[in-house]
Amino acid sequence: MMRKHIKVTAAIFTNGDKVLAMRRASHKPLPGKWEFPGGKLEPNESSAEALIREIKEELGIDIYNLELFDHSTTLLPDWKVELTCYLVQSEVEPTKSTDHDQLIWLKREDLETLEWSDADIPAVKKLTKS
Repeated sequence: MMRKHIKVTAAIFTNGDKVLAMRRASHKPLPGKWEFPGGKLEPNESSAEALIREIKEELGIDIYNLELFDHSTTLLPDWKVELTCYLVQSEVEPTKSTDHDQLIWLKREDLETLEWSDADIPAVKKLTKS
């Protein structure tokens, strides 16, 4: 069976020992699942360029000092999701999102208490260990 291959990128916002998690809104695919904010790459766009654009669109803020944190591929029944996660910095703390209905800051050791989107789980596991 051919899986549809998508490339996505996500931002990991940290504040001391806390990490920002966002819950997908009811109008989005996988509603209620938690994830790091980001989105799909456009043609000829690097994952870093896509992330800067997506965060501006979704959260209305600028990010900088992108540091590659995790790159993983998750096989789902119909999809092959290639996710690149970056640790990011911003002058402004995210408070709203066009794609999420809840934003919470959690200690790293508490991240696994949420129901994460499958593609985000490798990065979550890595964060809880670091």
